[in-house]
Amino acid sequence: MQHASDNWNVANFVVILSVIILFKIVTAQKGMKTPFAACIGLFTVILLAFTVRAHWWGASIGILIASAFLLFKILTSRSDRIPTIRRIAGLNAIDEAVGRATEMGRPVLMIPGIGQLDIPALQGLNIFGYIARSVAAFGNRTILAVADPPLAGVGEEVIRDAYAAGGRPELFNPDDVRFISDRQFAFASGVAGLIEREKVAASFLMGAFFAESLIITEVAQRTGTIQIAATNQFTQLPFFVATCDYVLLGDEFYAASAYLSRNPTLLGSIVGQDYAKLLILVVIVLGVIATGYMELVHTGAIHDSSATDSLTKVADYFLKMFR
Repeated sequence: MQHASDNWNVANFVVILSVIILFKIVTAQKGMKTPFAACIGLFTVILLAFTVRAHWWGASIGILIASAFLLFKILTSRSDRIPTIRRIAGLNAIDEAVGRATEMGRPVLMIPGIGQLDIPALQGLNIFGYIARSVAAFGNRTILAVADPPLAGVGEEVIRDAYAAGGRPELFNPDDVRFISDRQFAFASGVAGLIEREKVAASFLMGAFFAESLIITEVAQRTGTIQIAATNQFTQLPFFVATCDYVLLGDEFYAASAYLSRNPTLLGSIVGQDYAKLLILVVIVLGVIATGYMELVHTGAIHDSSATDSLTKVADYFLKMFR
């Protein structure tokens, strides 16, 4: 059993690694026509799938098809067919919040969660870089509060580069990048005091938040701070919805970079992921239908015939692919 599990992991690792390598190869061929490049990449990876044993084909082929959607949409986006994604209200309010803070002469606060240097924190810093450029263009002040020392170093570079890109490098103050505490409620208390003392006009909370979220946002709401929040912790979304002005829900947090930068590669990856999700939904529906049909056959509710025998074989093969 352990041997089969190990083989499964190795097989899928090979498939995923091949997809990544092929993506690099295909995107490097700038002179190659997009559909032709996508077909070559898909065909080569499908050949790899046939090295996997039959009872692994279901998940492996699913990975391949989903990767094909991503490759195709990224490649077409890098040509002249840039996709559009829906308007995200929370991100459209960024300029409003930054402008309001500038008019009031108060700083902007950014908090990338209380986690370590992980994916949610990096995603938050990516969005904060865009916001800090807008703050710099208005000549205002940015305060970054973090709960992890390595994150403070990375955040300082992000804000410094943002002010340089905004044409106001002299306005950047390293003391405005503050490590508060790596203890949850000590961090919440420190940020609450920071909001009160600095009279923050706009607050952006984007990252991993837990029980401290309501403490921070409640204080900011009481002081009249406009708040825009996003998190990967779904249990904290109700608290953000109750206390913040705008909240990015679910995948909006990870789509924010594509929405703000309008980068064709990022936009293509977002659309490709949506197609992959649609494929997963179709597979789930077909699996439910096939399972229900096989149950009816086994209970004798459906009598054998040439037509039902063919359908039974198809349904049984489909279920075996994903076991």
